[in-house]
Amino acid sequence: MPSVKLADVSLNYRFDGAENAPVLVLSNSLGTDLHMWDDQVAAFAEHFRVLRYDTRGHGGSSVTPGPYSIEQLGQDVLGMLDAFGIERFAFCGLSMGGLIGQWLGIHAGERLQRLVLCNTGAKIGTDEVWNTRIDSVLAGREQTMRDMRDASIARWFTAEFAQANPAVAARITDMIGSTSPDGYAANCAAVRDADYRGQLAAVKAPTLIVCGAKDPVTTVEHGEFIQANIPGAELVAFEAAHLSNVEAGDAFTQRVLTFLRG
Repeated sequence: MPSVKLADVSLNYRFDGAENAPVLVLSNSLGTDLHMWDDQVAAFAEHFRVLRYDTRGHGGSSVTPGPYSIEQLGQDVLGMLDAFGIERFAFCGLSMGGLIGQWLGIHAGERLQRLVLCNTGAKIGTDEVWNTRIDSVLAGREQTMRDMRDASIARWFTAEFAQANPAVAARITDMIGSTSPDGYAANCAAVRDADYRGQLAAVKAPTLIVCGAKDPVTTVEHGEFIQANIPGAELVAFEAAHLSNVEAGDAFTQRVLTFLRG
């Protein structure tokens, strides 16, 4: 796949859909890559020019020195769009991608047509949790990433889904096993330091919050807080864990598409 070179990073990306269609940017979660959206692309590309990319430190994008910040990752999105001459766009991000979406809504709202925040929170986890994970990843490196691949199944999917769809669960969790330890740790720091609880009222773009009713990472309560603080925001919850776009499948795709199309 092609890459776009910005000031200090090269971002792996892919376009799908008609060139003259409105642009929809999809942003991956921590430890995955742009292929986490594979199930949505065919339906989304019927109506949008879909732009997927690997967040800095993930997939085929550069692993630059960390730690990173959500502001830095948000600026990556704007820089990429500027490079393509795209001014206005819709944005859908999950987990860490949802934090990037919140930053964009707060700081670049005039460019956003619509915003979808999936399985995310205005503040995710504690410093202690993230620092422990960063230290573990940097100490154990590739072996720790492989161990996290196995542990992530329980966080990302319900047990019922993982047992019924082992190939799907393996395809997604294999992404974390192949993620750079340095890139992963640098992005953990970005998630650790992000806190938008006092800034959400600045988001003016029409917003949909997507939750997983069985998400142990970013709960429905996380989503309800965001909804309560973004004027006019909508909320939907699926019977899913953290990666609701994969587990809820067509129901997720159709609900998000309905919102994006207005």
